[in-house]
Amino acid sequence: MANLVRETVTYVHHWNESLFSFRTTRQPSFRFENGHFVMLGLMVDEKPLMRAYSITSANYQSELEFFSIKVPNGPLTSKLQNIRVGDEVIISTKPTGTLISEHLLPGKRLYLLSTGTGLAPFLSIIRDPFIYEKFETVVLVHGVRFKSDLAYQDLITKELKNDNFLGELIENQLLYYPTVTRESAKYMGRIPKLLTTNKIFQDLGLANADPEHDRFMICGSQSMLKDTCEILSNKGFIESRHGQLGHFVIERAFVEQ
Repeated sequence: MANLVRETVTYVHHWNESLFSFRTTRQPSFRFENGHFVMLGLMVDEKPLMRAYSITSANYQSELEFFSIKVPNGPLTSKLQNIRVGDEVIISTKPTGTLISEHLLPGKRLYLLSTGTGLAPFLSIIRDPFIYEKFETVVLVHGVRFKSDLAYQDLITKELKNDNFLGELIENQLLYYPTVTRESAKYMGRIPKLLTTNKIFQDLGLANADPEHDRFMICGSQSMLKDTCEILSNKGFIESRHGQLGHFVIERAFVEQ
């Protein structure tokens, strides 16, 4: 367990019956890049039970935050969803991940495409001042089934705009596109279809996706990842892999929770 540390839960928030967030203390020596994930879990039968979790908080914040689903029979989340302030979790000390802006070719617009808890790494990225220096426009897309699944909506639309440091950047450069599939909402539809029909670009008043100017980061369900990668590839976008810069990157670290 040399690469694991124990952190104390400082805050828990249940968004609805299937989603929750929590914060923990942070070792002063712990460093990560916005967009990274860690292995996180609990001690079960005197052994660590761990899964990959993207870090929701920005790398300059004093605590670590995570966003999780609740799986009734999930080996980890069936237990993790019951944590309370003061409990301990185990976190790996070696963060990693592919959702790093340095993996992308220079561009004008950055699209952050997420479904469900795939939103987590992008909440870290949109709080990174550097991302607004690198891209003129940042578009955060969050696809969910129901409106109650749109976690962090107030943070994105209100709190960050009032932030003393980030407020002006968020106001001028960040666009938020929440899309729902199973009930009526302002924006509706699955992300792959919205890309195929170009509706997402029309709704936002932006030009259709172009490999010359647009870059994508993608994090979410396996089906969304597969379909979106295929759509982008057919449009001439190249995935960043094996250290080669590209037009889009995806996070492949999702495992059963």
